[in-house]
Amino acid sequence: MAKVLVIGSGAREHALAVTFQKSAQVTAVFVAPGNAGMQTDDIQTVAIDVLDIAGLTDFARENQIDLTFVGSEAPLTAGVVDAFRAAGLAIFGPNQAAAQLEGSKTFAKDLLLANNIPTAQAQAVDNQAAALAALANFGAPVVIKQDGLAAGKGVAIYQTLADATAALAETYAADAHAKLVIEEFLQGVEFSIFSLVGTNGVVHAPIAQDHKRLLDGDMGPNTGGMGAYSPVRWLAEVDIQAAIDQLVTPMLSAMAANDTPYTGVLYTGVMLTAAGPKVIEYNVRFGDPETQVVLPQLESDLYDVVMALLAGQTPTVKWQQTDVYLGVVLATPGYPGQLGDSQVVPMLKTDGITTFYAGVQENDAKIMSNGGRVATVITHAQSAHEAQKKVYDAIAATNTALIYRHDIGYQAVNKEN
Repeated sequence: MAKVLVIGSGAREHALAVTFQKSAQVTAVFVAPGNAGMQTDDIQTVAIDVLDIAGLTDFARENQIDLTFVGSEAPLTAGVVDAFRAAGLAIFGPNQAAAQLEGSKTFAKDLLLANNIPTAQAQAVDNQAAALAALANFGAPVVIKQDGLAAGKGVAIYQTLADATAALAETYAADAHAKLVIEEFLQGVEFSIFSLVGTNGVVHAPIAQDHKRLLDGDMGPNTGGMGAYSPVRWLAEVDIQAAIDQLVTPMLSAMAANDTPYTGVLYTGVMLTAAGPKVIEYNVRFGDPETQVVLPQLESDLYDVVMALLAGQTPTVKWQQTDVYLGVVLATPGYPGQLGDSQVVPMLKTDGITTFYAGVQENDAKIMSNGGRVATVITHAQSAHEAQKKVYDAIAATNTALIYRHDIGYQAVNKEN
């Protein structure tokens, strides 16, 4: 029987741990560092920081962990996979060189352009003069990205040149050599593809659609994600397959040719434009909150799937086919800016409702908010409309003071109507 370690602390890692718990092979699931909310599902949390690579490696060795699954991006770019492999420990994720695909926007964009993979035209800059020249070239609206990791919040869209120019002035006043990628703005339908990549095989999960903006109607600032749903039934299968064939498979081939072969979860952010699918970004791990609505659809054994991929096999994987899974993120008032007072986080785990916890702590036997995004509440139903009503009725009944969007899944609901 097997023991699994998940690295990370958010709702994504909570969903991963719960999915591993379902495995007939798995007797114990540990999450480092995890959070207090995970303990409501009998998940064992371990007080080791995600960047304490030596500590994580020692824990896995001493506790005879059979598989480690890396949930968050920071330890991947710091080389946790390299350290585990050097210690002879099984781990699922890209090594440090391959993790540059998310760790450096410049690295990713160079590979995209060199391999003619459809994407937004872009220019990497490291000073204000070059940034302003790029801005003049692209016009508005325009996309400005931080070059390194930014926890899903390093992308800003500016509707006017004046706003973009002001943002650049602020950035370069703080750091005269800040590395940015300035891109043309793409219009179309956005969706996410998650691919589990082994040494000789790939498994694609049902696609998902994330809601990045803070407020209803896709208004307000970008966040780490305020909700998601999956599958996206109203997108044509031919368009989804085209995105896999034109954006995912060629990048995996390009990574191999670049001497940075890829294993782990590859997240491909897609914009389906009038000219076809184009890459918005790649991430080197599952997305949050998409994981919370994708993994519950898995009917196969996740432990078996990952171990088969690591062994160079291509497992046959079964996903549910009947329902739409929809998740709403609860956040502390003030998110993504200055956070307000800590709030009680409701425990919704009845009548087909599941809660995956993120930035929380326990206080007087209550789960309290201790960060920005604190939980993802998910449910499923035969239609997006039913799932949306079900989850919002459950949240409203708690009278929570936490903030959340009220229109997650609106694209699917509108299509159904």
